[in-house]
Amino acid sequence: QVQLVESGGGLVQAGGSLRLSCAASGRHFSNYVMGWFRQAPGKGREFVAAINGKGDSTDYADSMKGRFTISRDNAKNTVYLQMNSLKPEDTAVYYCHARLYSDVWGQGTQVTVSS
Repeated sequence: QVQLVESGGGLVQAGGSLRLSCAASGRHFSNYVMGWFRQAPGKGREFVAAINGKGDSTDYADSMKGRFTISRDNAKNTVYLQMNSLKPEDTAVYYCHARLYSDVWGQGTQVTVSS
């Protein structure tokens, strides 16, 4: 199965943008449904966005629609999350997720949005 490494997190002011990347190692990356989840301090992990293997179907949590965009490059075994119009409530650890026959998680990357 794949292994996942996220990057691109950091500190940004409210209204700013960040792009997260998730690099996958292993075979058959294009067979995996890829997604992003996040976990804020003291809260449970919540769904952010997902994309199918071909990259032609996406899904978003309602609060992210219109602000976040998930995409993938199967040639590079990478999935991205473009985050625009960031808000302080977007502050969380963002986790990359892969699903085929089981769930695979990355180690997470911290995103902090200052007001």
